[in-house]
Amino acid sequence: MTAATCSVCELHAESTFRIEGMDCREEVALLERRFKNLTGLEDFAADLMGQRLHVKYDAAKLSTSTIVDAVADTGMRAWLEHEAPIVGSERQARVRQALVWTSGVALAAGIALEAIGARVPIGPTAAHEAPIALFVVALAAGVGVTIRKAWSALRVGSLDINVLMTIAAAGAAIIGQWSEAATVVFLFAVAQTLEARTLERARSAIRALMDLTPADALVRDAAGERRVSVDDISIGALIVVRPGEKLPLDGDVVAGQTEVNQAPVTGESLPVEKAPGDGVFAGTINGRGAIEVRVTRLRRDTTLARIIHLVERAQAQRAPSQALVERFARVYTPAVILLAIAVAVVPPLAWHLPWQAWTYRALVLLVVSCPCALVISTPVSVVAALAGAARKGVLIKGGAHLERISRVRCVAFDKTGTLTRGRPEVVDVVALNGGRASAVVGLAASVEQRSTHPIAQAIVDHAAAANIQSAAADGVVSLSGRGTEGSVGGRRILLGNHRLFEERQLCSPPLHERVATMNASGRTAVLVAHDEQPIGIIAVADRPRETGEAAIAMLRRQGIESIAMLTGDGRGTANAIAAELGIDEVRAELLPEDKVAAIAELKKKYGAVAMVGDGINDAPALALADVGIAMGAAGSDAALETADVALMSDDLLRIPYTFRLSGATVRNIKMNLAISVVMKAAFVVAAVAGVATLWMAVVADTGASVIVIANALRLLRAD
Repeated sequence: MTAATCSVCELHAESTFRIEGMDCREEVALLERRFKNLTGLEDFAADLMGQRLHVKYDAAKLSTSTIVDAVADTGMRAWLEHEAPIVGSERQARVRQALVWTSGVALAAGIALEAIGARVPIGPTAAHEAPIALFVVALAAGVGVTIRKAWSALRVGSLDINVLMTIAAAGAAIIGQWSEAATVVFLFAVAQTLEARTLERARSAIRALMDLTPADALVRDAAGERRVSVDDISIGALIVVRPGEKLPLDGDVVAGQTEVNQAPVTGESLPVEKAPGDGVFAGTINGRGAIEVRVTRLRRDTTLARIIHLVERAQAQRAPSQALVERFARVYTPAVILLAIAVAVVPPLAWHLPWQAWTYRALVLLVVSCPCALVISTPVSVVAALAGAARKGVLIKGGAHLERISRVRCVAFDKTGTLTRGRPEVVDVVALNGGRASAVVGLAASVEQRSTHPIAQAIVDHAAAANIQSAAADGVVSLSGRGTEGSVGGRRILLGNHRLFEERQLCSPPLHERVATMNASGRTAVLVAHDEQPIGIIAVADRPRETGEAAIAMLRRQGIESIAMLTGDGRGTANAIAAELGIDEVRAELLPEDKVAAIAELKKKYGAVAMVGDGINDAPALALADVGIAMGAAGSDAALETADVALMSDDLLRIPYTFRLSGATVRNIKMNLAISVVMKAAFVVAAVAGVATLWMAVVADTGASVIVIANALRLLRAD
């Protein structure tokens, strides 16, 4: 999309282009060279893995068509992202494939004829010329695309892999190594195809998310039911989703009940029950019940669409290790080319060694000088990890955050809604003066039936779950900050906090002691009185999530030195939750600014710190932490935008998964770098020593790229 804002003499614009043919860092370098002196260009960023180009420019001086033409000068094709893609000619693709096959067949025939001529006397001229003719055919058939790309690189003053391969093949032919020249061209053509297909598999991981939503939906209106393209459906439309169908758009259920598999968006393993009033997400799968959904978001604004957009944006960001590798590559290639020139010239001139042998060694070095496998080793690992995490409902905002997670030594959790469920529950009922617990709950529920206070709802829900009957109370009065009172069966029922009972002089030493014990264990005491006589205490608490203890234990096993809890709740409640979950440090009764100070202290003490919260109330602390992790982000736009890592569900086990993935990604990157560096170093030595041949160098160069990509793809299945 293009967005522009006018000023006095400039028209600032920003566009995103799709780029066909950008498969290696070499192509990005070509774009950088071509764009260097483009009038009106302000900034641009190339997304190698996403095959996108993000351009900021002055629209008064530079047009999108000029940008497209500049890309074409490098041998690639570009079109605006929101436009229909430029479809390559199928005939051209078939012709290229046929030429590669022709090159391979001619090469094989030439090698076979050469081998036969060495054993069978068929005449010296035929034995020599026939294989060469076949090698020339192999060269001509296989070198076309390479020469075209090499010419595009030379036009912008770049020595890329295509130029180096062309020089190597031409040099081998000049010194009479026709079989080597043909082998280099054929293997390079095959290698480019194989590498592009392997890289495409990595790219397709995120595209799979786009295929989660159906192309049309069943819309119900005054005219009846009909199938409509999701692009033509507006907000407020009513859609019908049948059992087993995927939901096409975000919306609210208005009729029907069902279970929805939300794994594609949130990563939750179990289906979630949905009833009227509940929200549903595009891309999730309906269960056994038919439902009617009122659309709340257009296709481009659905939660799934936003996730895809944010993941693609994250993939375009360079990780720190990637920037380091690219700086190394900028030195490595010129250094090896200079070494190749020295190898070709110095030994023959200084020591009168044979020109042909040392020229051949220099040609091998030219092939080895391409750093493609080295440069791609980091981004392909990051892309695979980000896509794999997105499939499991974990949205990581880029390679920098992914790498930083592996350095975290302390994790700080908010309590309410993060470590706990965020809603109070009745955990105990104590009857006093010979009464029954069920009677205490029934009377309390009668008074609280119409209240919207969370504690009141907890009491009403507990009564319903225990099948305790509760008649509606009369004359209910809310006592602000203290409790509620009303009449049930002509008798006054009072329920509230300890302060209310102290004011009404209903509190006795034994009652006071029971309340103090409950408060110390992290429970909130709701006292109940019947005609000015205390009859019971209902203990209410915000319970820890079921997976909390396991998640914290996993984090500790993964090398996290300290787990901290930051909460605004009282110390008694905080200590009780911490003891139950196994938390090391507790900081209670904190205001938002106190949480920020606590994060700063933890960073001084442990180094890198991650903060886990809801992404909204904890925004300042999340921002200060080295890594901010927001939970339950599927329903929160703010959390999706502000956090470094957004967990689409409330499953705490996704946090240790994120740390495991980060560690696995860093190890994967190091392994890829090691594979690339070792293979390059080995072939530099082998080339100078005269051990390596041209075809071996081509196989090693491409083999390293394929191995690196295949190794990175393992991160898609990381658990």
